[in-house]
Amino acid sequence: MRILAIETSCDETALAILTERKGFLYLEKDIVYSQVDIHKKYGGVVPEVASRKHLETIMPLLQHTLGKNKLKNIDYIAFTQGPGLVTSLVLGVATAKALGLASNKALLPINHLEGHIYSNWLTHQELQSNKINIFPSVVLVVSGGHTELILMTGHGQYKLIGKTLDDAVGEAFDKVAKLLGLGYPGGPIVSKLALMGNAHKYDFPRPMINSHNFDFSLSGLKTSILYFLEKKQKINQQDVADICAGFQLAVTEVLVKKTFLAAKKYGAKSIMLAGGVSANTFLKQNLQNNADKLAIPFFAPEMKFTGDNAAMIAAAAFYRLKNKKARLFSGDKISKLEPDANWQLVVK
Repeated sequence: MRILAIETSCDETALAILTERKGFLYLEKDIVYSQVDIHKKYGGVVPEVASRKHLETIMPLLQHTLGKNKLKNIDYIAFTQGPGLVTSLVLGVATAKALGLASNKALLPINHLEGHIYSNWLTHQELQSNKINIFPSVVLVVSGGHTELILMTGHGQYKLIGKTLDDAVGEAFDKVAKLLGLGYPGGPIVSKLALMGNAHKYDFPRPMINSHNFDFSLSGLKTSILYFLEKKQKINQQDVADICAGFQLAVTEVLVKKTFLAAKKYGAKSIMLAGGVSANTFLKQNLQNNADKLAIPFFAPEMKFTGDNAAMIAAAAFYRLKNKKARLFSGDKISKLEPDANWQLVVK
């Protein structure tokens, strides 16, 4: 099967064409137009600006992706229906609907978080080959808007076992970066400075690390850094690096401890990391080290698939189709499709 995928959940306009060759996934096209430089001056994503930029870029990107053959050799059109910014989602959904109606191709709506999970399949051929038994897998999804622990018992089978009660991990990184005057996006900046800091110089709290569940809370950690800065008043460059390192360590210890407590409780055969914060090297290394101790495989997407991209949406669509778990829309049913900004992959 040959799948065209569209992703516009936030501030990236992304398109991909995916097929299967000799039993493995093959990306014919993979294009991401990022708006990060546009939103950097605002200190965060401005929904209206993001929407306008999607409108400007999606048609030229489609023409470049499809080429002269247009939709002739496409079998299915997959798109992100949610969750995300509704002003951004509506552009991707409208584009998919127009393409589906014009070409009589079936549409397949995909949950954005499921896409992030399947970025691991794009990265690791051993997952595609089905030569190892990875289920049940405990999946840590960490991004700017989400922090969740998901038990994946098979393709398309998920159970939510833990989530943040307030800030998401990526959001916490951005807020700490803003407190320190480091700019946006905060995650890469904080992580880079943490390499030059002493993570043990300042002892920041580990919220809910000893709670008897798998939920998270990060707003208190952010607030503790705010109070720390107000009390200290003056900080130098080394202080900034030490704060970044201490903050990153505190967050990582909570994420790692809860992930592996869940792995032991549910008898996980693998651990997966997904979402934008999966680009964080410190977090990946700590998860890998703990997985090695339990002698179970750990999977994380390669850097180019950590952010929002259409390739992961195509991969999720591929496995839904392959395992006959796809919700397909064609003909008159296409008109009923709308963005679902709060679509939960799983419900507790």
